[in-house]
Amino acid sequence: MMAESRHKGRGKPDWLKRRLPSGPEYERIRGLLRDHGLNTVCQEAQCPNQFECYARGTATFMIMGKGCTRNCRFCAVGHGPDGPPDPDEPAMVARASELLGLRYAVITSVTRDDLADGGASFFAKTIAAIRQRMPATRVEVLIPDLCGDVDGLAAILAAGPQVLNHNMETVRRLYPSVRPEAGYGRSLGLLMEAKRLAPGIPTKTGIMLGLGETEDEVLATLHDLRAVHCDILTLGQYLQPSPAHLPVVRFVPPEEFQALGQKALGFGFSGVAAGPFVRSSYQAEKLYRQAGEDSFLIR
Repeated sequence: MMAESRHKGRGKPDWLKRRLPSGPEYERIRGLLRDHGLNTVCQEAQCPNQFECYARGTATFMIMGKGCTRNCRFCAVGHGPDGPPDPDEPAMVARASELLGLRYAVITSVTRDDLADGGASFFAKTIAAIRQRMPATRVEVLIPDLCGDVDGLAAILAAGPQVLNHNMETVRRLYPSVRPEAGYGRSLGLLMEAKRLAPGIPTKTGIMLGLGETEDEVLATLHDLRAVHCDILTLGQYLQPSPAHLPVVRFVPPEEFQALGQKALGFGFSGVAAGPFVRSSYQAEKLYRQAGEDSFLIR
């Protein structure tokens, strides 16, 4: 089903049209982040949900700079780190979280293969800084693969995030073209190790659709994820950031996202968000809170 229809270079379908971010609350959040010298994946990755999230007073912080050591062909984040991480950044993220009044903070990063631990200690310091300033705030981390560094993963988990998120991004067959510097087995192994090291911390992952995957390949990936006891899943539409990035092979209709989300619940995921605009941190607090109560689908 998913491979039958192909994008022919025409404009986006109606269900993917959304107005550009604007308004006083959006500008307030942008100004606060700028004044604190902070980056968000919302802006760097050109997330289509910026207006919705900023209007609610939330943002996903992107730590350790704006440049990534990898150059994935789907990602809008810049390539090439511009120096070591700012040692004051964990405290600044905690302060910004306080000013935003966050009950639930999402922390992600660029991939920093140039650092000995892949940036794991920086994640741990950021979690600790938020805990010190805002003890009641829940923290979700969306981490890179750390080049398979189990000790680094253990350090992040020891800091006590509420959710450990690492994105698979796509199906096994497409890794060489979509994530040539990553590995399907490495990412799956990280989620497996996270559950082994900290069984009580929910694990989460995300997959993009529209890159040429088949439904059977997606279902095989969901099977693999449940085999390592991954708890929460997000499914969203891939959107081409620029002509230099991978083209969209197919725009997946909302009803197919809904059907696939229902199938994911059948695999045993405790929470699923599935829809064209869904991204890794989309309604992250709601996913976390409800996943511990009943299996459910957000779309």
